[in-house]
Amino acid sequence: MSLRSLLELDARFSDKLRVAEKPGILRTLAIFLAHSGDSWFWAVALALAWFFSDSTWKHWEVVEFFGILGLAGVVLAIKFLVRRKRPEGEWGGIYRNTDPHSFPSGHAARSFLIAVVASALAPPWLIALLWVWAPLVALARVVMGVHYLSDVVAGAILGTVVAIIGLQFYPLLVGWLGPLIDFPLW
Repeated sequence: MSLRSLLELDARFSDKLRVAEKPGILRTLAIFLAHSGDSWFWAVALALAWFFSDSTWKHWEVVEFFGILGLAGVVLAIKFLVRRKRPEGEWGGIYRNTDPHSFPSGHAARSFLIAVVASALAPPWLIALLWVWAPLVALARVVMGVHYLSDVVAGAILGTVVAIIGLQFYPLLVGWLGPLIDFPLW
């Protein structure tokens, strides 16, 4: 099977999952999940949470923040190397205008990075919640028509690998940022 035929199969299967043009509760839920993985949302949420949490949570927040930042660079580099065009569609204009490339999915990569880092640093209830959320974000990107299935699979793998590699540097990051993490603001 050639790469071209695999990409066509991927496009056909992804199109069958699509609900972007179908009003209803499934579409509404998919929109919410698709946006819940936005980088700006996580950057703002983690920064705000940092101001109101204790040092245990601050460690998690700082690692997630820098992990998301580093992952963004890796995802963008791959997107500009591959340059796979997003599926045609109307929904997700902000994504289509600011980032016309679909492979790999940054949202899938980010959500899986967040879940993997949480697995090492967060309480069990949050780990469970994030492992349910991460694949739903990835799937929502396909059903809303801004990614192909292979984009989100690649993104999930990339986010997982970057998180595992990044966690190897966690002791160094804590040593370097420890004074900032433990600095009381009030």
